[in-house]
Amino acid sequence: MSVTTTNLIMGPATLYIGDFGATEPVDTAVNDAPAASAWTDLGGTQDGAKLTVDQTYTDLEVDQIVDVAGARLTKRLFTIETNLAEPTLENLRYILNDGTAASGSGFKNFEPIYASSATQPTYRAVLLDGYGPNQLRRRFIIRKCLSNDKVESTYKKDSQTLFTVKWSGFFVTSSIAPFKLVDATS
Repeated sequence: MSVTTTNLIMGPATLYIGDFGATEPVDTAVNDAPAASAWTDLGGTQDGAKLTVDQTYTDLEVDQIVDVAGARLTKRLFTIETNLAEPTLENLRYILNDGTAASGSGFKNFEPIYASSATQPTYRAVLLDGYGPNQLRRRFIIRKCLSNDKVESTYKKDSQTLFTVKWSGFFVTSSIAPFKLVDATS
């Protein structure tokens, strides 16, 4: 077995959030930070950022053979999860899929959405910039997502307060892929 050490990947990633439909950076700009006008840096993370793509294939069976004849993709779940190390009200707004923020002399506040559960949620886009092979950059974009897992924040005397978050991706359109990966090659 031959191992190419330049293909081994280690290092942190930076997490950005944008509105659903935000202008994506062009592929040739994979080494540059995305435009601040469209993408907000969510700040530091702790314990890494985990990308998961979970695919379900359903078997095709026929009576005439004992083997499975084939399979078709019937479900795909893709997520990014992390712990935000900067538990700000702005980050809370993003991980609770919107809400109302206000500020005044000496204070800021936040209230979550509390309208009917039948209302349309605020979808966002998430962009994860990290390392790829050869210590070049890799970018992963989920084009339509919601934070739909429990959000936790613990205050303890001997550990840092974090916001846990898990963004799940969704179908965009029949002509737009739900996610995209870009690797720099030079």
